[in-house]
Amino acid sequence: MRQRDVGPAVGSYLGGAAAARIGDETAGPALLLAGLAATGSAAHAALVPAALMASAAVGGPLFGAFLDRSARPGRLLAAALAGYAAALTLLLAALPRLPLALTVLLAALAGPLAPALSAAWSAQLPHLPGPPGPEGAQRPARVTAFDAMTYDVAGLAGPALAGAVAGWSGAGAAVVAAAVLVGLAVPSAWTLPRTAPDRREVPAGLRRELAAGFRAIGASGVLGRATAVSVVSCVGAGMFVTCAPVAGAAALGGAGHGAYLLSGAAVASLVANGLLARRPSAVRPETVLRCATAVLGAAFLLAATVRPPVLALAAVLAGAAEGPQLTALFAIRHREVPPRLRGQVFTTGAGLKTAGYALGTALAGLLAARSLPAALVTAAAFQALALLALTPRPRRPRGADPSPDRSANAPLRRGLR
Repeated sequence: MRQRDVGPAVGSYLGGAAAARIGDETAGPALLLAGLAATGSAAHAALVPAALMASAAVGGPLFGAFLDRSARPGRLLAAALAGYAAALTLLLAALPRLPLALTVLLAALAGPLAPALSAAWSAQLPHLPGPPGPEGAQRPARVTAFDAMTYDVAGLAGPALAGAVAGWSGAGAAVVAAAVLVGLAVPSAWTLPRTAPDRREVPAGLRRELAAGFRAIGASGVLGRATAVSVVSCVGAGMFVTCAPVAGAAALGGAGHGAYLLSGAAVASLVANGLLARRPSAVRPETVLRCATAVLGAAFLLAATVRPPVLALAAVLAGAAEGPQLTALFAIRHREVPPRLRGQVFTTGAGLKTAGYALGTALAGLLAARSLPAALVTAAAFQALALLALTPRPRRPRGADPSPDRSANAPLRRGLR
């Protein structure tokens, strides 16, 4: 990471984003462990983090709309972070004292604040001041790669931190640690730059504004295809993560050893994004997205062999593809999204990906119980579907003859369109 790329504003941003995202990744396992300790049932314990995730997916576009309407989005982000940290401590207190249904309801009410820990940060990147002149030309793409790396760090550190703190001091302490990490991000969010939203362009009425965010995704063919790829690919990624403990039990000697596969994937993702950050503009984001999705499919097919050395290779390949895939998606969003809708598009996209991930988790639970290889092959099939979504449909000029052109020069003309 070069010094000129990371001024005080960018350094503060990356520190805050990393703290919030590590807190987010810590909170899920910590709440699951706390719920298990309080209820004694794994099924009941999973309801609280599931309610948080589901309501975050639904409420993300609404939070993004408010973020886009704000001249001080950092203040709104800071308030949401503080609210989420408070909600975590409230859920911890509620688990052993309140009926489970009320605790799940509290989690659902807190979920719409969750985008403040992830996508809402990324939407603020273009507002950060950068170095003037030619040396700043590469900075946006490079900082986008650094931003994606904070997800990799969080995915690696969060679950490990939750397990370590829970082992030392109990599940409640792990939830408190997650809340503290989220709280540490508040000062960084508070100091994010002001924006100048053009009120003349903001649609009258929140409902119309939310519709404008969804239309913005569909209006840009590139952004729409990239969003579709990310959502469909997340179905397969969710299946792979869910299959990891089963693969650990089948090939590595224990279900807990499946965590090693996920840790290896997180490390590979971090390394791949670090390399990409050195030359962020060397390859077009669309090309990175396409290649990364193909490599993910190949990795899941390799994992379907359920052989220990091949499983390890598959995990490394999956991580090496997943990190650049996220970086490419962010780059496309920053390039294609109108500034006044950036928060909505980032939070809406994150919500759609969460829904895809949840679907993959559910599918893997059904398939892996019957056949682990079949579940992993299905995960690879979703990557193939994602690649199909990335292929643009050819447009026929108005008034053109719809009949096929069988002349000798037809292939050449098709290639020039």
